[in-house]
Amino acid sequence: MSVIRQDIARDQQHFDSLFKHIHEHPELGFHEVNTAKIVAAELKAYGCDTVITQIGGTGVAGIMENDPGPVVMYRADMDCNAVYETADVPYASRDSAQLADGSKTPVMHACGHDAHTTWMLAVAKFMHDHRNLWKGKIVFIGQPAEEIILGAEAMVTQDSMYTKYKIPQPKYLFGIHTAPVAVGMVAAATGARMAGTDQLDVTFHGVGGHGSTPNFCKDPVVMAATAIMQYQTIISRGINPKNAAVLTVGSVQAGLDNNVIPATAVLKINLRWFNHADRDTMLQSIIRINRSISRAYGMPEKDTPTHTFKGWAEPLVNSTLLTQTLQESFKQHLITSDSMMLLDETILPSVMGSEDFHHLVRPITPAPEYCYVQVGVANRKDFETAWQKRELPFNAHNGNFKIDMSALPFGTEVGVVSMLTIMGNSSQLAKK
Repeated sequence: MSVIRQDIARDQQHFDSLFKHIHEHPELGFHEVNTAKIVAAELKAYGCDTVITQIGGTGVAGIMENDPGPVVMYRADMDCNAVYETADVPYASRDSAQLADGSKTPVMHACGHDAHTTWMLAVAKFMHDHRNLWKGKIVFIGQPAEEIILGAEAMVTQDSMYTKYKIPQPKYLFGIHTAPVAVGMVAAATGARMAGTDQLDVTFHGVGGHGSTPNFCKDPVVMAATAIMQYQTIISRGINPKNAAVLTVGSVQAGLDNNVIPATAVLKINLRWFNHADRDTMLQSIIRINRSISRAYGMPEKDTPTHTFKGWAEPLVNSTLLTQTLQESFKQHLITSDSMMLLDETILPSVMGSEDFHHLVRPITPAPEYCYVQVGVANRKDFETAWQKRELPFNAHNGNFKIDMSALPFGTEVGVVSMLTIMGNSSQLAKK
């Protein structure tokens, strides 16, 4: 640990600057052009034998070989959120991004992907400088478009990452996410950690016209509003009360003018679930409700509501043996004082948030083991003050999301310890 901490401290100024630059210039999913360039250049500088870019659009893969040994994949997501930054930091984002409809939106890293990327690059630097400490092959992945749950599938399924680009199939997959708890806290828990998710758009078709003559129209806004209220019964009356599930309408889009009834109305829906039976119930109920409302308002079969299915992900279930191995390593090397804490499955419940991290290895048989770890990034005093009120100092996807700079070297420690543990214990893991 002394070697790890000394090396991290030596390089920290560079990675602090890298983090601030990425934070100040965030990019939305599939638009991470400049971030991907940074990742590719850094991985090349750290001796990755092969660096491949533009996988699935803007994805990056860097392969560092030190055979013989296991293949371990380390993934970091690179995209940001369409959120205006309100955090009081000198490197706050003031960038904006143009959306598909031509409008612009403020953007910021409100989920910590800038830290994820920085941690991965810092780990790559350490692993390059200390090849004497490990054997095997590391595949570093800079993944696009996690926020819209499309990036992993774009790399693996649409762009055939493992066949087209000959990316080595990993035996183990590892990644880190920020958490709005104090620096020094690490969450590594076995079992189901995150919910499955689906994102879909529903378009109600109607007959538009003048706002003063609704009797000559078939109003899709009213249909959409009725659907939103009916959706609320799906969870309360269709899902077993013991099961966790969420149905959220995150956006309602219809019309432009006050006195015009539009021809269409669009609902953007997000689902969260832990088993496929509940997922099927929600999806089938949404479709059934939409069709029934359309009929009730007099629309013909040809104008039945249309459904566009977008990103999705299975529930994230951390591998038991791999996670337990990392837990023991964290207890031995990282959790060294009363002010630090390992959050495991005995105290940390699963969450309704979702990830596509594990979709990077979903097609591989036999299934690789994976572990997704969370690292606290909040200033300790800010966290303690907030926690006294049973609050968090900030939350993800909010403009006040703020990473304490001391979280950068600590997150790198977590990444380095994890990679050395996995590669050092791979033979024992395989035997067990």
